[in-house]
Amino acid sequence: QVRFVESGGGLVQEGGSLRLSCAPSGQIFNKVNVGWFRQAPGKEREFVAGINWTGGSTLYGDSFRGRFTISRNNAENTVHLQMNSLKPEDTAIYYCASTSYAITYYSEAYTYWGQGTQVTVTS
Repeated sequence: QVRFVESGGGLVQEGGSLRLSCAPSGQIFNKVNVGWFRQAPGKEREFVAGINWTGGSTLYGDSFRGRFTISRNNAENTVHLQMNSLKPEDTAIYYCASTSYAITYYSEAYTYWGQGTQVTVTS
C-alpha cells in the first residue's frame, strides 16, 4: 500500500513562497499520477494541481494557475509544489495523493493520501 509523506510546509508572510515536496513511503513513484489538494478549517478539500506520471501534463485549479507550479523528478522520486505570492487565504493543510486515472479535480479519484503538511500565511 502506497503512502505519501509531504514536507516543506511552514509559516510564511504574505507574498512569500514555499516549496512543498511529496514522496512515497516504501514504493517508487513510477507511472503514478499525483495531485495536490488543500483543506482549510471549516472548508471542503480543494484541488490545487496535478501532474501525470511523465510530468508532461499538468492541471491547475483556477485559483492557483500562475502562482503555483507543480513538477516532478522521477529520478529523485518526488513531486513538488512551488507556491509563490502566497496569501493568507492559502492557509491550509496541503495533501498529495495518487490516482490511477488521468489527473482530475475530483478527490474521489485519488486512492492514496499523505498526512498533509501545514501551510500558514500571515498578513
